[in-house]
Amino acid sequence: MKLNQDVIDRVNRAVRPDRLMELAVDLIRIPSPTQHAAAVADRLAEVLAAEGFEVGRPEAAWPRSPAVVTRYESGVPGRTLQFNGHLDTVHLPFVPPRIEDGILYGSGASDMKAGVAAMCEALLAVRDSHVLEAGGILLTAHDLHEAPWGRGQQLAALIDEGYVGDAALLPEYLSNILPVVGRGMANVEVTLSREGTPVHEVLGGLGQPRVIAAGADLVTRLEALDRSLTGRTHPLAGRESVFVGKVAGGEIYNQSPTEFHLAGTCRWLPGTAVEKVRHRFLEAVDGTETPPGIQVDARFHYRRDAFELDLEDPLVGAFEDSCQAVMGRTLPHGAKPFIDDGNTFGELAGIETITHGPRATGAHTTGEQVPVDDLIRVAKVYACAAVAFCAG
Repeated sequence: MKLNQDVIDRVNRAVRPDRLMELAVDLIRIPSPTQHAAAVADRLAEVLAAEGFEVGRPEAAWPRSPAVVTRYESGVPGRTLQFNGHLDTVHLPFVPPRIEDGILYGSGASDMKAGVAAMCEALLAVRDSHVLEAGGILLTAHDLHEAPWGRGQQLAALIDEGYVGDAALLPEYLSNILPVVGRGMANVEVTLSREGTPVHEVLGGLGQPRVIAAGADLVTRLEALDRSLTGRTHPLAGRESVFVGKVAGGEIYNQSPTEFHLAGTCRWLPGTAVEKVRHRFLEAVDGTETPPGIQVDARFHYRRDAFELDLEDPLVGAFEDSCQAVMGRTLPHGAKPFIDDGNTFGELAGIETITHGPRATGAHTTGEQVPVDDLIRVAKVYACAAVAFCAG
């Protein structure tokens, strides 16, 4: 449905900044590195239950930190919009929450506890304003998002168990575009090793198989593979790539080491099969010049597939109407620079998903921060999007 001014005004009045910030601070105050989000999930469940919601706690393949699930139904048939967020944070030193000069700081403020608080406030605002004419909202929150400690297994299990809407919104820290396309990604690792122990260069080291030289050839081959992909491009998402971000070998300048390690990424566009990406990476590794005595261990860790949003899907129109209503403008189309749970929803659930969150900075650092006023904006956008999408 189209949003009229009465609905917009009622949503604006129903969004309570004090309630939103109280929950955001509450969630940030509880440390929750990936695999250890049970306590913060418990707190979120308590808050939602205190607001009168029936809260489910499915284990979803991870009994250590059961997920949080709740619904708000209009009572009239219609679409279901899913609000989804992760409660785990990367493994960095914990920074407690604080608010200074309109900015919220703390571990998870950007990625993405403040966003989770905003989607919860949107749920409450829809309920309090009585603006949902049809359909309903499904809210899910979970652990096991952040790699390498998690691989999205809990969300995958939630989807497999049927906790899926007709479309989804994710409040990750992407605020300036409507991400209509995104590349897939895999982490890659290679270890080259030889038998024996490290040996001094002049005490037999010159006679050992040279893992660093083989590693240099491997880097060269992967760089050549990357150059060969420059023609595989998308006008918004850019090109497919192979990127080497870390190499390591040796302990001291005149010692022959036993191992060489390499780590990086492969990224690909919609329409490229994951198995094709895996094959060309392993083919490059297999072609490396490795003298006798050097063993190769190559690993391709698939993370998320590529996606391209169906611009005719009702979610797109509802989201753009919501942005126009709340912000007075729509967002330009662009490419999502990272992978997130939206890629998973597209691949495993077959639903369209839009990543849109606050204007946050410092993700994956100890300097996470998010403007309070932008959290309020996100809550309003989500609430209006639900009204527009669910009623159809």
